[in-house]
Amino acid sequence: MSAPAAIPDTPTFVTHLECGMTGERLPADTLQNLSPKGWPILVRYDLAGVKAALTKELIAGRAPNWWRYRELLPVRRTENVVSLGEVMTPLIPLPRLARRLGVTAEVIVKDEGRLPTGSFKARGLALAVCMAKELGVEKMAMPTNGNAGAALAAYASRAGIETVVFCPDDTPAVNMNEIALQGARLYKVNGLINDCGKLVGEGKATAGWFDTSTLKEPYRIEGKKTMGLELAEQLGWEMPDAIFYPTGGGTGLIGMWKAFAELEAIGFIGSKRPKMIAVQASGCAPIVRAFEAGERHAKLWENAHTVAAGIRVPAAIGDFLILDAVRESGGFAIAVEDAAIEQALKDVATEEGLLLCPEGAATYAAYKQALGDGRVKKGDRVVLFNCATGLKYPMADGGKPLDRHGSIDYSKL
Repeated sequence: MSAPAAIPDTPTFVTHLECGMTGERLPADTLQNLSPKGWPILVRYDLAGVKAALTKELIAGRAPNWWRYRELLPVRRTENVVSLGEVMTPLIPLPRLARRLGVTAEVIVKDEGRLPTGSFKARGLALAVCMAKELGVEKMAMPTNGNAGAALAAYASRAGIETVVFCPDDTPAVNMNEIALQGARLYKVNGLINDCGKLVGEGKATAGWFDTSTLKEPYRIEGKKTMGLELAEQLGWEMPDAIFYPTGGGTGLIGMWKAFAELEAIGFIGSKRPKMIAVQASGCAPIVRAFEAGERHAKLWENAHTVAAGIRVPAAIGDFLILDAVRESGGFAIAVEDAAIEQALKDVATEEGLLLCPEGAATYAAYKQALGDGRVKKGDRVVLFNCATGLKYPMADGGKPLDRHGSIDYSKL
């Protein structure tokens, strides 16, 4: 498949890969899962070379998709780019709710639901599939709570790569149907996502698939990193005061923190950073518990449950990278009750006309909670990440029956 003409054919600047824990240097252009010590791997670039080659004006003249940041992405050859029509996702202010809360700065939603497959998982999985194609992978497998599996199925089918996906058997039906329809072999597992992940790992040698689980390959971070690159550009290369991010595996939070460091190194932004705020549900909050205990690793959360299935991740292999970013930024981790998530979803929909997914609604619930306890100020400009379109999730029945043949009192309608 040839890449869209709008994607720039530019030099790439990847120098090597690096263990996220030990800093051990690993060769680029070789297939990798975890580092030799068993930790997530990060991609490193010749940032001096990027600085010499790339300007804000050059980026501004390119097509409005994440491939405009090609110099800070790992794909070597343009023919290996796999695209489904990516867009720069919009920033949508919440002025009515801001007034209700009495805040004096913008409250902004970055709506990732506009991407292919309807979620921000498209970013990470697109890059993972591109690099799998470049490195000769023929079969990929992963565990999912829904949206990641859909993104893998779509992009891998586009690339001609076989996929096998495992999901908890209570995953929303629309997600499961989407995964299967887009070409993956889907298996519904009587367990949680970590149980599905064990199956992927156990079957790797026998089934011959590449393990594409969160942070078990280097490139999903690079895809999610584009959220930070894009946000910085959309805000005029100025950082917001805080970012509220729904956190399960945490790839996006890690990726954005990496993006901001790279942007400073190439001179696009200064040293100011937003507070990175990891949002979890009270029924599954391992990162919150570790943050509050001052620990660098998060223990497995037993009996995980929440209406926000996408952040129902009992254990994250990149926990230390999440917690490092949160602490280095001066941010925090916060848990919200399911009732608050459901109320937030309703408030944003009825007041602002924006239908969030439950995980995105959790960020608004967390913002209200943090505003109430003083951890964010009314003058802070904040960005809330809505990670998927609300149309992919179950909704309460709406409307009332009306008998068109009966007597209708229009004054009461």
